[in-house]
Amino acid sequence: MHLLAIGTRKGLWLATSADRASWSLSGPHHPMTEVYAVAIDHRRDRPRLLVGTSSSHFGPTVVTSDDLGVTWDEPDHAPIAFPADTSLERVWQLALTPDPEVVYAGTQPSALFRSEDGGRTYSLVEGLWKHPHREQWGAGFGGQAVHTVLPDPVDPLKLTVAMSTGGVYRTFDGGSSWEASNTGIKAYFLPDPYPEFGQCVHKVSRHPSRPERLFLQNHHGVYRSDDAGGTWTSIADGLPADFGFAMVSHPHDPDVIYNFPLTADGERFPPGGRCAVYRSADAGASWEALREGLPDGFWTAVMRDAMCVDAARPAGVYFGSRSGEVYASADEGESWQRIAEHLPDVVCVRAAEV
Repeated sequence: MHLLAIGTRKGLWLATSADRASWSLSGPHHPMTEVYAVAIDHRRDRPRLLVGTSSSHFGPTVVTSDDLGVTWDEPDHAPIAFPADTSLERVWQLALTPDPEVVYAGTQPSALFRSEDGGRTYSLVEGLWKHPHREQWGAGFGGQAVHTVLPDPVDPLKLTVAMSTGGVYRTFDGGSSWEASNTGIKAYFLPDPYPEFGQCVHKVSRHPSRPERLFLQNHHGVYRSDDAGGTWTSIADGLPADFGFAMVSHPHDPDVIYNFPLTADGERFPPGGRCAVYRSADAGASWEALREGLPDGFWTAVMRDAMCVDAARPAGVYFGSRSGEVYASADEGESWQRIAEHLPDVVCVRAAEV
């Protein structure tokens, strides 16, 4: 069965399909909560859903389900908590590792937490929290958050994170120490356009079979790194715009990347209102627009975690919009169908075979 989890600003919906041609939708789960982070954990016999929810009344938490959303385990205490002088505002990212018990959470304010019990409880990664740059990290339009967490698929001591604003940071010792990794990424809004840190990175993706290659969507700028984030090179040529949020790696081919360009930071909709996913098959050297089945007059946006792929062959590609539409492709983006509409603002989608 194919499962697509759809996180919105008013709850979670779950779409299921046997053939990726027809879909059934259930929800809302956790209605009237913001769902910015979802992970579908299939590292053990039964898949587990991990969902970061945030209620205006009860605050943020992480809930889990071991029966694909039939029942939910909601802790009676905060599984993620800062020291006494700081409050958790939102969980932005839940990232799985090769170790079935280890889960990372990226949060707002910008911090990283680690779970060693499959996502039930979390502890603060103090090396990043106490980094000397932290006092100078700013807030992007959506807040100050670690929104990207990329565990290395081979070496458990290596980890890369990205935040708005602050940029990319990486550790080689399991989180004890961190270095800024933004060489080549432009921050046009700062006096020094190429600072050590302070960039407003929107999303970074990595392919598991080639972990040294990263792709990055910046606040104006699209980049590739072939040295695990040590240096970055622009790959924006061929795209209609260099602004956007989503950046998704193909599940099998490390040269294939998907992007959803928006006109500019002051015009956050596709150029000309033409909905299009852009795909590169040569690591960003060239791009093609994928539009079959997608609408014109699309005056909305796709956010940083609102596009994803599944691991099927051929790969499925999915995205949701801020106007509550969800589109799916079962043929690697060649053609699209709308599988949901009139949902709340979609901020996160995650797909898997379960």
